[in-house]
Amino acid sequence: MNVLNVAKHNDEYGRIAALSRYDVENIQARKEYADIVQILKTIFSIPIAAITTIDSHRLWIRASAGIPCTDHPREDTFCRITVTGDGPLAVSDAQKDIRFSDNPLVTGDAKIRSYLGVPLTTPDGYNVGTLCLFDTSPREFTEGEKAILSSFAKVIVSQLELKQSASIDRLTGAQTRHVFEEGVARHDCEKQSAVLVLFDIDHFKQINDTFGHHIGDEALTHVANVTRASLMPTDSFGRLGGEEFAVLMKGVTSSEAFERAEGIRSAIAASQLETLGQRKITISVGVANLTFGEPVKELIQRADTALYHAKRSGRNQTVAWPINNNPH
Repeated sequence: MNVLNVAKHNDEYGRIAALSRYDVENIQARKEYADIVQILKTIFSIPIAAITTIDSHRLWIRASAGIPCTDHPREDTFCRITVTGDGPLAVSDAQKDIRFSDNPLVTGDAKIRSYLGVPLTTPDGYNVGTLCLFDTSPREFTEGEKAILSSFAKVIVSQLELKQSASIDRLTGAQTRHVFEEGVARHDCEKQSAVLVLFDIDHFKQINDTFGHHIGDEALTHVANVTRASLMPTDSFGRLGGEEFAVLMKGVTSSEAFERAEGIRSAIAASQLETLGQRKITISVGVANLTFGEPVKELIQRADTALYHAKRSGRNQTVAWPINNNPH
């Protein structure tokens, strides 16, 4: 067995980070994925075909033919085993398979009897989901059928990579503004707590004017790399334009987000970009809580107001909204 693959399977933190790179919530809305599962349903003459992604606790059906696009506890799924493997998983009769005979999908109304699944493997070796088939009758899957499904899985990952590359700022590797704001809007619909951290590089124009735009580009890339090293797998990181960046921290309290924002600011201030000589890079930071139902532009405006106060107060510091209620 490939040692690298074993390491990837044991790196759940990295796997979740790999999953977060993709715009998986939008799969259901895209025709190409709906076409793939419908084609597979026809080719295999099978009742159910689906594309899934799997996070730490749940499986999400992102595109399907034959079942609704819903989510399920990870431990109740066939795909939990597929996603930890290196190739196809075939189950010819689930009622006779000790791993699945008591599974709710087998004993319940779905009456699943056979399954074929292959992992969706990223170019860097993480299995972020599955492409799978289900039948309500026992069925033996041939090696040729396994190969066909594996080929379609590669097509799906290629599509995800293509969409991901189009959504990434080429210089810094952060999400583009449009993609970042779409992600904030989707998270708002999920009614989960989140905090927006907005920051930009202090006196960036002076860096460009003194050292040249090519060094300015190095500074932008450096700041993005230092920031990325401080992110959690669930964070979203975007470049909103010029020297302005944003991080959406999900499932955190205001104080936790503030401390993490301070950590990013401190890490950048402590870092060194050799081409700038003795000159340090610093950032000013604004922090604002997500309010459910609030337009993204209003959330950004509140964080921007806090950022403005950080600049007025001397730069290289973090200020939270509301301004008169800061932790420090």
